[in-house]
Amino acid sequence: MKVAFSRYESGREEHGNVADVLDGENLNQVSKLEEEFAAYIGCKYALATSHGTSALHLAMLALDLKRGDKVVCSVNAFPNVAEVVRHFDAEPVFVDIEANNYNINLDLLEAYLEDNQSKKLKAVIVTHIAGVSVDLDRLYSIAKIYNVKIVEDASEALGALYRGKKIGSTGGHITCFNFSPHLKKNVCNGGMLVSDDDEIIERAKLLSNHAIVRDEDALEYIYDVVDIGNDYSMGELNAAYLRAQLVKQDSNIKRQQDIAKVYSDTLASTEHVTIPNMNNEEHPFSLYIIKVDKNRDSFALELKKAGVECGVHYIPLHLLSYYKSKYSLKINNYPIALQSFQQVLSLPIYASMSDEEVKFVCQKVKQIAKTRV
Repeated sequence: MKVAFSRYESGREEHGNVADVLDGENLNQVSKLEEEFAAYIGCKYALATSHGTSALHLAMLALDLKRGDKVVCSVNAFPNVAEVVRHFDAEPVFVDIEANNYNINLDLLEAYLEDNQSKKLKAVIVTHIAGVSVDLDRLYSIAKIYNVKIVEDASEALGALYRGKKIGSTGGHITCFNFSPHLKKNVCNGGMLVSDDDEIIERAKLLSNHAIVRDEDALEYIYDVVDIGNDYSMGELNAAYLRAQLVKQDSNIKRQQDIAKVYSDTLASTEHVTIPNMNNEEHPFSLYIIKVDKNRDSFALELKKAGVECGVHYIPLHLLSYYKSKYSLKINNYPIALQSFQQVLSLPIYASMSDEEVKFVCQKVKQIAKTRV
């Protein structure tokens, strides 16, 4: 048996929606997805984009990020987080993480903001690792005190909850979603930018289509350009497919939570393996991250040979050549992220996994753990 790290869904609903577009019967899939997404999240506005990275880049445009501005982010994030900042010749500022959930450390974030108050400090990008949020009430309070915008990277947090509310409806300025997140590639790409802020969403809408404006009474080919934007648009076929998937998201999360319980119950006493905290009822388990205390890479290689694909979330940004060189970063600058990176391993977890596949993964993890010395 082989168990992939992720598997894309393609059911009757997805096929039906895509067929409607191909037959020319329903060409308003993007606008429908935006309406349905906003209703699902519980936010005022949702703007579809071509990819999750496009949503993050558009968020920076909407915040009017400029050369020399600073954006604080966790050092434990996918490269697109810092990348979108650098595209504006602005500066990402990295902060170390919490050891227990791999999210940004709010004590360190607050200390940085207190010591570095400046008009150049524009925003904080917070990545919700595995869909588990930071203490958002505290984060929003910090943002208000130091007058910075909060952009939430919810690539792994679609449908995730914080105190009963879905991520994206809890009070951040902008939240960005990714329908094809890192190592969990979907059959089609897509992203979503959501906000309750009228000014932010209007600017994002304008810049998402080359900053083109038209007079409603003029001929369609008459237009003007009022700023520098880009094309971030999602295609109708992608939207059709994703609409069908959105309906299933809550049931998918429930299945992931069930799989996580089996993993945790089975692996709880496994030597050299530390399981994630199961006490958080709002954990969506879009990732199931274990810690391996003996040679993680060898462990992962043995799992691969045994038929189990796995992943790492993430390689800390300060270890990547570009950022290490650009900002003269040292390997020990972010000790918690470094230690976590050396141990973390994400096991396969997705709704279409069979019980047999889940059992197989557990068996292989336990077998390989026994060989560690």
